[in-house]
Amino acid sequence: MSAERALPAKGSIGAWRAAARPPTLTAAVAPVLVGTGAAIGDGVFSAGPFVAALFGAILLQIGANFANDVFDFERGADAGDRLGPPRATQTGLLTPTQMKVGMWLAFLLALLAGIYLVVAAGWIVIVIGLASIAAGLIYTGGPWPIGYHALGDAFTFAFFGMVAVVGTYFVQAEAAPGLVWLAAVPVGCTVTAILVANNLRDIDTDRAAGKTTLAVVLGARGTRAWYWLLVVAAYGVAIALWPATRVEPWALLVLASLPFALAPLRAVAGGTA
Repeated sequence: MSAERALPAKGSIGAWRAAARPPTLTAAVAPVLVGTGAAIGDGVFSAGPFVAALFGAILLQIGANFANDVFDFERGADAGDRLGPPRATQTGLLTPTQMKVGMWLAFLLALLAGIYLVVAAGWIVIVIGLASIAAGLIYTGGPWPIGYHALGDAFTFAFFGMVAVVGTYFVQAEAAPGLVWLAAVPVGCTVTAILVANNLRDIDTDRAAGKTTLAVVLGARGTRAWYWLLVVAAYGVAIALWPATRVEPWALLVLASLPFALAPLRAVAGGTA
């Protein structure tokens, strides 16, 4: 095994860190920052709800990562020939029982953050929080996992885009204006594109395991086109927001991230992703 693929000790802090998949946590942080940026722009920023929303989003992402790790393993989707980063349950770093305990603990801590947000913004937060936890569980768990029935992209767009951005704004302002919904669209497209890239990589192993992702349905060529469409839509909506809604010009700073999107776009187009 090469140095970069060396695994941490079983049951260690490093094993839990690997299972949490830190690189994916940006998908939880970014929507909260966008929603909070909108709140700052509208003069309704509130520090307490922002911090609670941030920690809640991170914990929900970690809980979902733990759930995907153990449920994919139990369903046979994470076989030994799986591409991409090794999974903790698959490699024996953590037992299925340990992973499930960690999953429920992460969701419980997220729920505690949600209780604070209920006090700050009202009962509707309960619905949002419980729906988010349920989505994390049924993505790969339960009798009819949505990630196995080509619905993962839609749920990712909905919860990591629309719900996360608009929800973050709502817990600070107790309102959800149209501009915030529009601002959530590029976030949802970007986070969904991350999932699409992963599913493109895993088409063969997912198909063999009976995991019908949208990538399996579309095939490699269709999935590459879908990835491009999501990225183009993300930047297109972000640019259109400025003249259409009179957002401050500094909002166009999002274009500074375009060079970082080019390499993944080329990799997907060239079949190396």
